[in-house]
This record gives sequence, C-alpha cells and structure tokens, in this order.
Amino acid sequence: MTDVLVVGAGPAGVAATLRAADLGVRTTLVTSGEFGGMAANDGPVPVRTLAHAGRLLRDARQLSQYGITVNEPVLNYSTLLGRVREVVTEVRTKSSLRQQIDSSGVTVHENAGTARFVDSNTIETSAGLRLSADRIIICTGGASRRLPIPGFELTSTHSDAWALTSIPPSMIVVGAGATGVQVASIFNAFGSRVQLFEAGPRILVTEDADISSAAALALQHSGIAVHENFGAIDSFEKTSAGVRMTFTKGGHRFDAEATLVVVAVGWVAETSSLDVAAAGIELNERKFLKVDEYLRTSAPHVFAAGDITGHFMLVPQAIQAGWAAATNAVQGPTMPLVDQVSPMGSFTEPEYAQAGLTEAKAREAYDVVTSIVHFDVTTRTIIDGRTFGFCKLIADRKTCRVIGCHVIGERAVDIAEVAAIAIAAGMRVDDLAQLPLAYPTYGGILARAAVMTAGQLGLSVGWQAHRAEGVPLAKHR
Repeated sequence: MTDVLVVGAGPAGVAATLRAADLGVRTTLVTSGEFGGMAANDGPVPVRTLAHAGRLLRDARQLSQYGITVNEPVLNYSTLLGRVREVVTEVRTKSSLRQQIDSSGVTVHENAGTARFVDSNTIETSAGLRLSADRIIICTGGASRRLPIPGFELTSTHSDAWALTSIPPSMIVVGAGATGVQVASIFNAFGSRVQLFEAGPRILVTEDADISSAAALALQHSGIAVHENFGAIDSFEKTSAGVRMTFTKGGHRFDAEATLVVVAVGWVAETSSLDVAAAGIELNERKFLKVDEYLRTSAPHVFAAGDITGHFMLVPQAIQAGWAAATNAVQGPTMPLVDQVSPMGSFTEPEYAQAGLTEAKAREAYDVVTSIVHFDVTTRTIIDGRTFGFCKLIADRKTCRVIGCHVIGERAVDIAEVAAIAIAAGMRVDDLAQLPLAYPTYGGILARAAVMTAGQLGLSVGWQAHRAEGVPLAKHR
C-alpha cells in the first residue's frame, strides 16, 4: 500500500504528486490517459497553438502596411495539426514537472483507463490496475455538459472540435462563454462560417459588461454571426450537409444549419465512473465533489483538487489547489485554500482579460472610480497597428487602491496580469502611476489608466512617469 495515491495527471494532480513526494511519503500517480491531463493534451497547450496559427494569419495580412510584400497566406491544416502534435509532445515529455516526478521516486501509471473506487482506500482502473493507499487525492477533472435535447448525439464538444482533421465549411457554436468564444474565434480565423448562439442576454457573461459588448462587436466585425438571447433549443436533426438546430423564441420557431454543431454550455465534474459513493464521498448541490477549506471530501482521508471541485477551473488555480491538497493529506489540515486575485484571459481574436472585480461587482461593495484608455490613442498600439480595444481600471475611492482591471485588444492578458500583481499587492493608483515602465509598451497602457484614475481622485503622481503618452497632469489633493 502506498502512502498517497493521486488520481489524475493534469495540473492539479501533478502539483499534488510533487508536493506529496517532496514531503517524503511514498507516492503513486495514476492517470487514465497521457501525462499532463487536459491542459497539455486537450486544453491550453493545443488550443493556444491553434490560436497562434490564427494570429500568424492575421499578422501576415498586415505585412503590406509595413512595406513587406508577400503572397496571400494559405493555411495547410494538416501541417498545422502536425505542429500541434509536436508542441503537445514536447510539453508533455520535456516539462520540468515531469522530470521532477521521474526523479522523485514516484510510481507513475499512465494510460491506465478510468478509475473507480472499490472501497474508501482502494481504486481499480478499467485496464485492470488495482491500487490502495492510506490517503487518496482525486484530480480527474471535468467533462463537457450534455443537454437533454432530442438529437444531442449529433453535436460535438469543444474537444471534438480540436480533434478535427479538416476545417468545416460552416459551424454553429452553442454557448458563448470562454470556451465557445474560443472555438468560434479560432475556426473563424481558419475560414469556417461561424454562427455563435448564446441563450443569455450577452456573451462572456462572467466578464465586465463593457468587455462583453466590445467582444460581441469585434466578433461580428470579423464575420461571426452573434445571436444573444436566442431562445431555447428544441432539437438537432441530421441533414444532407450537416446538422440543423431548431429553436424557439417568443412563440416562434427558427432553425439554423451548419456542417458541424459544437455545444459548449458548461463543465461538469468527471465523476460518472468514479463510484464515489463506494468511498463515502458526497457531491455538492452543483454535482462537484464536496470539499472543505482544506480540500477534504466527506471521507476524511480522501482529498480533491482541480476541476472536479468546481472551484476556479483554471490551470494556475488547479496547481495551487493540488499543492494545498497534498500538504493537507500528508501534514493534516494546515493549509486552507483561500481565494486570491485570479487573472483570466482568452485565446480569442481579439484577446480579452480580467483581474479583480468587474465594475458591477465593485459597485456592490465600494464607491468606485473608473478610467478607460482606448487603444487608438496609445503609442504602442498605434505602432503595431492594433488600435482596437481598451483598458478599464477600477479603484476604490476610499482607499485609492486598484480593485479591478478589464482589457480587450492586443496583449490584453499581459496587461491584466500586471494589474493582478498591483491588486494582490494592495497598490494605490498613484503608486502604480509612478512606476517608470518602459516606453512604448502595452504595460504602459495600464500605467496611463492609473494616472487618469489618480487625477479623478485628486492624487499627485509626482514626476508623471507616463507623460510621454500624453496623459494630462493629475491634480493634487
């Protein structure tokens, strides 16, 4: 019997495995598929590679503006897929985390098939592997939500979309959260005619409302048909050319047809085969594994981390949770998982990103001031010919601290991550404004927003680090 058994080799599972091994206990890692989980094999790594190809196509079409003459770029999708496989393999095999695991004495079982609990200390996989441990950490991730709609079996998931071997002439994407917008944006860049359907009042509902509106306009301008508040789906039907979706709104029936329909309407815990009841593990009201602040399940020696808990289903947060779960599994309940500033970004065109509170959420708890810097007046974006977008900064009037930042446009993620550092450090806007960031850069756009916000608050920003951007002098208190 091993001391700690980790089930799942995604970001949470890998982090948990490394932490348990570092703490000196006998550790075993078992995964249904390849090392790296969804992040390396079906998530950010392959998706970002595909999105990068889309960006290269976009950039190639801009070359003539800078006096560079080339032929119209043509996508060879089979070659691109070869590159995706190369990247995934390199990330999986050359990852420093894999090297650390291999050198730490951990027993690793890859491609073991799906796991299920036999009892509270034992799991068995579909490949016939049987493992027991004093403590178990479940990191099996999640799966796309299915809908109880006639003909749903005719639809595809986002994973199916990434696995395509050719570009579909047309595509319907149902669900305009982060995943659905990624699918729509990438395949639109590759030449598919894309229709994006969102049942809610706006796409990207977890983003700041101004970002959602700007993203919808940008997607429409790129050729994507965006349908918000479209009604309710009645059925999917096979046609000679693909799939027809029938839906109802306001008592009237409509339909849309495409070669492929991708449904991305949420993410659920991957518990269907685990038989968690055999281990005495309960699910919460959202059907994710129920855990306490120390990531313990209702079986005290079984912990869980990552998507299966439904908590911030992102790679950095999964790594943090895996580390905490392993610490608590080995040392007892010593490391509670606390919410931290979590910058989030997209692989879309255009990029969008956030850090901290949206303006709506901020106004529920604070007296706020906001400043918006549009990209058509900032030096670096003009140089790069990327003048669509803006950076919105939100500050608390009482403390003058930065509490939110929302960006859409080129390098949006990079800007939001700088803002996340400022938020986590509790920086005031005048402190942020005085940082002498390099000129002209995208990070400087954030500092420009800070100068504008400081001016609204009547704060002095001293020597005005970013007057090169044409920001008017801020007032003194």
